Amino acid sequence: MTETIAAVLDSNLSYDFTGRTVIITGAARGIGLELGRFLGAAGATTVLVDFDADALAAATAELGCRGEVADVADSASVQRVVDAVVAETGRIDVLINNAGILRDGVMWKLSDDDYEAVMAVHAGGTFRFTRACTPHFRAQGYGRVVNVTSFTGLRGNVGQSNYAMAKAGIIGFTKTAAKELARFGVTVNAISPNAETRMVASIPADKRAALTAQIPLGRVAEPSEIAAAVAFLASREAGYITGAVLPVDGGLAI
Repeated sequence: MTETIAAVLDSNLSYDFTGRTVIITGAARGIGLELGRFLGAAGATTVLVDFDADALAAATAELGCRGEVADVADSASVQRVVDAVVAETGRIDVLINNAGILRDGVMWKLSDDDYEAVMAVHAGGTFRFTRACTPHFRAQGYGRVVNVTSFTGLRGNVGQSNYAMAKAGIIGFTKTAAKELARFGVTVNAISPNAETRMVASIPADKRAALTAQIPLGRVAEPSEIAAAVAFLASREAGYITGAVLPVDGGLAI
Protein backbone atom coordinates (compact mmCIF):
# COMPACT_ATOMS: atom_id res chain seq x y z
CA MET A 1 0.00 0.00 0.00
CA THR A 2 2.73 2.47 1.04
CA GLU A 3 4.82 1.42 -1.95
CA THR A 4 1.89 2.27 -4.24
CA ILE A 5 1.65 5.76 -2.78
CA ALA A 6 5.39 6.32 -3.00
CA ALA A 7 5.45 5.15 -6.61
CA VAL A 8 2.75 7.63 -7.61
CA LEU A 9 4.26 10.53 -5.72
CA ASP A 10 7.71 9.85 -7.16
CA SER A 11 6.46 9.54 -10.73
CA ASN A 12 6.00 12.23 -13.35
CA LEU A 13 2.30 12.28 -12.46
CA SER A 14 2.81 13.42 -8.87
CA TYR A 15 0.66 16.21 -7.48
CA ASP A 16 1.75 18.95 -5.12
CA PHE A 17 -0.86 19.90 -2.52
CA THR A 18 1.48 22.06 -0.47
CA GLY A 19 -0.45 24.97 1.03
CA ARG A 20 -3.80 23.30 0.27
CA THR A 21 -6.36 22.49 2.94
CA VAL A 22 -8.33 19.29 2.38
CA ILE A 23 -11.42 18.09 4.24
CA ILE A 24 -12.20 14.36 3.99
CA THR A 25 -15.39 12.93 5.45
CA GLY A 26 -15.77 9.33 6.56
CA ALA A 27 -12.03 9.39 7.06
CA ALA A 28 -11.36 7.21 10.09
CA ARG A 29 -11.06 4.01 8.05
CA GLY A 30 -10.85 2.56 4.56
CA ILE A 31 -10.80 4.83 1.54
CA GLY A 32 -11.10 7.99 3.62
CA LEU A 33 -8.10 7.13 5.76
CA GLU A 34 -6.06 6.23 2.69
CA LEU A 35 -7.02 9.55 1.11
CA GLY A 36 -5.73 11.34 4.17
CA ARG A 37 -2.47 9.41 4.01
CA PHE A 38 -2.02 9.98 0.28
CA LEU A 39 -2.84 13.71 0.23
CA GLY A 40 -0.87 14.36 3.41
CA ALA A 41 2.16 12.76 1.74
CA ALA A 42 1.58 15.14 -1.18
CA GLY A 43 1.86 18.14 1.15
CA ALA A 44 -1.78 18.88 1.97
CA THR A 45 -3.05 20.04 5.33
CA THR A 46 -5.61 17.30 5.83
CA VAL A 47 -8.61 17.36 8.15
CA LEU A 48 -10.23 13.99 8.77
CA VAL A 49 -13.93 14.02 9.66
CA ASP A 50 -15.78 11.08 11.14
CA PHE A 51 -18.63 10.23 13.52
CA ASP A 52 -16.60 7.58 15.36
CA ALA A 53 -14.47 9.50 17.87
CA ASP A 54 -12.29 6.55 18.90
CA ALA A 55 -11.49 5.46 15.34
CA LEU A 56 -10.85 9.07 14.36
CA ALA A 57 -8.43 9.57 17.23
CA ALA A 58 -6.47 6.50 16.10
CA ALA A 59 -6.45 7.72 12.48
CA THR A 60 -5.25 11.23 13.27
CA ALA A 61 -2.56 9.86 15.60
CA GLU A 62 -1.37 7.57 12.83
CA LEU A 63 -1.25 10.31 10.20
CA GLY A 64 -0.30 13.21 12.45
CA CYS A 65 -3.11 15.41 11.21
CA ARG A 66 -6.20 17.14 12.55
CA GLY A 67 -9.52 15.40 13.12
CA GLU A 68 -13.05 16.66 13.64
CA VAL A 69 -15.78 14.52 15.14
CA ALA A 70 -18.99 15.38 13.30
CA ASP A 71 -22.28 14.02 12.05
CA VAL A 72 -22.48 14.80 8.32
CA ALA A 73 -26.27 14.46 8.56
CA ASP A 74 -26.45 17.49 10.88
CA SER A 75 -26.10 20.95 9.35
CA ALA A 76 -24.88 22.61 12.55
CA SER A 77 -22.19 19.95 13.00
CA VAL A 78 -21.04 20.39 9.41
CA GLN A 79 -20.90 24.18 9.70
CA ARG A 80 -18.91 23.92 12.93
CA VAL A 81 -16.26 21.84 11.16
CA VAL A 82 -15.98 24.18 8.20
CA ASP A 83 -15.77 27.25 10.44
CA ALA A 84 -13.07 25.62 12.59
CA VAL A 85 -10.99 24.60 9.58
CA VAL A 86 -11.14 28.08 8.03
CA ALA A 87 -10.32 29.69 11.37
CA GLU A 88 -7.20 27.53 11.67
CA THR A 89 -5.93 27.37 8.09
CA GLY A 90 -7.57 30.38 6.45
CA ARG A 91 -8.96 28.39 3.55
CA ILE A 92 -10.53 25.23 2.16
CA ASP A 93 -9.25 24.02 -1.20
CA VAL A 94 -10.52 20.47 -1.52
CA LEU A 95 -13.59 18.71 -0.15
CA ILE A 96 -13.90 14.95 -0.47
CA ASN A 97 -17.36 13.65 0.43
CA ASN A 98 -16.72 10.03 1.36
CA ALA A 99 -18.87 9.39 4.45
CA GLY A 100 -21.27 6.49 4.13
CA ILE A 101 -23.23 3.83 5.99
CA LEU A 102 -25.20 0.71 5.08
CA ARG A 103 -28.67 -0.27 6.26
CA ASP A 104 -29.44 -3.13 3.89
CA GLY A 105 -32.70 -4.96 3.35
CA VAL A 106 -35.16 -5.63 0.56
CA MET A 107 -37.37 -2.63 -0.07
CA TRP A 108 -40.51 -3.94 1.60
CA LYS A 109 -38.62 -4.70 4.79
CA LEU A 110 -36.74 -1.39 5.08
CA SER A 111 -37.90 0.81 7.93
CA ASP A 112 -38.27 4.55 7.57
CA ASP A 113 -35.33 4.94 9.95
CA ASP A 114 -33.03 2.80 7.79
CA TYR A 115 -34.09 4.64 4.65
CA GLU A 116 -33.68 8.09 6.19
CA ALA A 117 -30.34 7.29 7.83
CA VAL A 118 -28.70 6.21 4.58
CA MET A 119 -30.10 9.16 2.64
CA ALA A 120 -29.06 11.63 5.35
CA VAL A 121 -25.44 10.45 5.47
CA HIS A 122 -24.72 9.80 1.79
CA ALA A 123 -26.80 12.36 -0.09
CA GLY A 124 -27.42 14.74 2.79
CA GLY A 125 -23.82 14.79 3.97
CA THR A 126 -22.56 15.45 0.45
CA PHE A 127 -25.00 18.33 0.05
CA ARG A 128 -24.38 19.86 3.48
CA PHE A 129 -20.59 19.86 3.32
CA THR A 130 -20.52 21.18 -0.24
CA ARG A 131 -22.96 23.94 0.65
CA ALA A 132 -20.94 24.92 3.73
CA CYS A 133 -17.66 25.06 1.77
CA THR A 134 -19.04 26.96 -1.21
CA PRO A 135 -18.76 30.51 0.23
CA HIS A 136 -15.05 29.90 0.82
CA PHE A 137 -14.54 28.41 -2.64
CA ARG A 138 -16.25 31.42 -4.18
CA ALA A 139 -14.18 33.90 -2.18
CA GLN A 140 -10.97 32.14 -3.25
CA GLY A 141 -12.03 31.67 -6.86
CA TYR A 142 -10.86 28.08 -6.52
CA GLY A 143 -12.08 24.76 -5.22
CA ARG A 144 -12.21 21.05 -5.83
CA VAL A 145 -15.05 18.78 -4.73
CA VAL A 146 -14.84 15.02 -5.19
CA ASN A 147 -17.90 12.97 -4.25
CA VAL A 148 -17.92 9.22 -3.74
CA THR A 149 -20.78 7.45 -5.50
CA SER A 150 -21.14 3.77 -6.40
CA PHE A 151 -21.78 1.28 -9.17
CA THR A 152 -24.95 0.49 -7.23
CA GLY A 153 -26.17 4.02 -7.90
CA LEU A 154 -25.94 3.32 -11.63
CA ARG A 155 -27.13 -0.28 -11.79
CA GLY A 156 -28.99 -0.96 -8.54
CA ASN A 157 -28.54 -3.93 -6.21
CA VAL A 158 -30.98 -6.21 -4.44
CA GLY A 159 -31.35 -5.21 -0.80
CA GLN A 160 -29.92 -1.72 -1.27
CA SER A 161 -32.72 0.48 -2.58
CA ASN A 162 -31.89 3.18 -0.02
CA TYR A 163 -28.17 3.06 -0.82
CA ALA A 164 -28.77 3.00 -4.58
CA MET A 165 -31.11 5.98 -4.34
CA ALA A 166 -28.63 7.96 -2.28
CA LYS A 167 -25.69 7.18 -4.57
CA ALA A 168 -27.71 7.98 -7.71
CA GLY A 169 -28.69 11.24 -6.06
CA ILE A 170 -25.03 12.08 -5.52
CA ILE A 171 -24.46 11.75 -9.26
CA GLY A 172 -27.27 14.20 -9.99
CA PHE A 173 -26.00 16.56 -7.33
CA THR A 174 -22.45 16.36 -8.72
CA LYS A 175 -23.57 17.42 -12.18
CA THR A 176 -25.79 20.22 -10.88
CA ALA A 177 -23.16 21.59 -8.50
CA ALA A 178 -20.60 21.44 -11.31
CA LYS A 179 -22.81 23.69 -13.43
CA GLU A 180 -23.53 26.07 -10.58
CA LEU A 181 -19.96 26.47 -9.35
CA ALA A 182 -17.99 26.42 -12.61
CA ARG A 183 -18.04 30.21 -12.95
CA PHE A 184 -16.25 30.49 -9.60
CA GLY A 185 -13.33 28.29 -10.61
CA VAL A 186 -14.67 25.29 -8.72
CA THR A 187 -14.82 21.79 -10.18
CA VAL A 188 -17.16 19.10 -8.87
CA ASN A 189 -16.61 15.48 -9.84
CA ALA A 190 -17.37 12.01 -8.52
CA ILE A 191 -15.71 8.63 -8.43
CA SER A 192 -17.38 5.25 -8.52
CA PRO A 193 -14.92 2.99 -6.67
CA ASN A 194 -14.69 -0.73 -6.10
CA ALA A 195 -12.14 -1.07 -3.32
CA GLU A 196 -11.13 -3.39 -0.52
CA THR A 197 -12.99 -1.75 2.37
CA ARG A 198 -14.91 -2.76 5.47
CA MET A 199 -18.17 -2.53 3.49
CA VAL A 200 -16.84 -4.88 0.82
CA ALA A 201 -15.48 -7.23 3.46
CA SER A 202 -18.97 -7.51 4.94
CA ILE A 203 -20.38 -9.02 1.73
CA PRO A 204 -20.97 -12.79 2.05
CA ALA A 205 -18.17 -14.83 0.46
CA ASP A 206 -20.32 -16.34 -2.29
CA LYS A 207 -21.73 -12.97 -3.36
CA ARG A 208 -18.29 -11.39 -3.20
CA ALA A 209 -16.84 -14.12 -5.43
CA ALA A 210 -19.66 -13.58 -7.95
CA LEU A 211 -19.01 -9.84 -7.95
CA THR A 212 -15.26 -10.27 -8.40
CA ALA A 213 -15.89 -12.61 -11.34
CA GLN A 214 -17.60 -9.72 -13.15
CA ILE A 215 -14.55 -7.43 -12.87
CA PRO A 216 -12.37 -7.54 -16.01
CA LEU A 217 -9.23 -6.96 -13.95
CA GLY A 218 -10.25 -9.83 -11.69
CA ARG A 219 -9.87 -8.11 -8.31
CA VAL A 220 -11.07 -5.21 -6.20
CA ALA A 221 -8.82 -2.18 -5.84
CA GLU A 222 -6.55 -1.35 -2.97
CA PRO A 223 -7.68 1.86 -1.23
CA SER A 224 -4.42 3.50 -2.35
CA GLU A 225 -5.46 3.03 -5.99
CA ILE A 226 -8.69 4.88 -5.27
CA ALA A 227 -6.70 7.61 -3.53
CA ALA A 228 -4.56 8.13 -6.64
CA ALA A 229 -7.68 8.71 -8.77
CA VAL A 230 -9.15 11.14 -6.24
CA ALA A 231 -5.85 13.02 -6.04
CA PHE A 232 -6.01 13.56 -9.79
CA LEU A 233 -9.52 15.01 -9.68
CA ALA A 234 -8.57 17.12 -6.66
CA SER A 235 -5.44 18.50 -8.28
CA ARG A 236 -4.90 21.84 -9.96
CA GLU A 237 -3.96 19.90 -13.11
CA ALA A 238 -7.52 18.56 -13.43
CA GLY A 239 -8.99 22.05 -13.68
CA TYR A 240 -10.77 21.40 -17.00
CA ILE A 241 -12.69 18.36 -15.75
CA THR A 242 -16.01 18.94 -14.03
CA GLY A 243 -19.32 17.12 -13.73
CA ALA A 244 -17.64 13.78 -14.47
CA VAL A 245 -18.20 10.44 -12.79
CA LEU A 246 -14.97 8.46 -12.97
CA PRO A 247 -15.28 4.69 -12.59
CA VAL A 248 -12.36 3.33 -10.57
CA ASP A 249 -13.64 -0.22 -10.64
CA GLY A 250 -11.35 -2.42 -12.70
CA GLY A 251 -13.74 -2.28 -15.64
CA LEU A 252 -16.88 -3.36 -13.75
CA ALA A 253 -18.94 -0.59 -15.37
CA ILE A 254 -18.01 -1.56 -18.93
